Amino acid sequence: MEIIQYPNRILRTPTKKVTKFDKKLKLIIEKMKKIMVKKNGVGIAANQIGYPFSIFLAKPKNKFYIFINPELEKGKNEVIKEEGCLSIQNRWGLVKRFEEVKVKFQDLRGKIKTLKAKGLLAQIIQHEIDHLNGILFIDKAIEVYEIKNNEKEA
Repeated sequence: MEIIQYPNRILRTPTKKVTKFDKKLKLIIEKMKKIMVKKNGVGIAANQIGYPFSIFLAKPKNKFYIFINPELEKGKNEVIKEEGCLSIQNRWGLVKRFEEVKVKFQDLRGKIKTLKAKGLLAQIIQHEIDHLNGILFIDKAIEVYEIKNNEKEA
């Protein structure tokens, strides 16, 4: 299964809340993990591989995080960071995000949890929640540039 590419309308369609925490959900998450690792991504949303559910994974370093039905509760300290996306090849941009966030979500069993994150994990959380809402980083970017032969062009 491949990653859906912009401008496919699926990427612009808000996802549905997960209501069943079953074997099918675990299979979707396993597929997401495999694809994200294969593509060297640090985050992936379910709608990027064709599933219309409110699920995303993050892996800023060596730990996988699973977020089901996530909601950003608060953020602080806005910073401008560079971002790319597995669904938008050869483009990067500068995006204003919170440096620190608090997110409420459900785990694989449906249990409600909260997590405070900062740095790269906070950036991934915001980027992926945007995906779940049909928003792409290019919609929020202050500047977008194309990568050609490993060189950035504005």
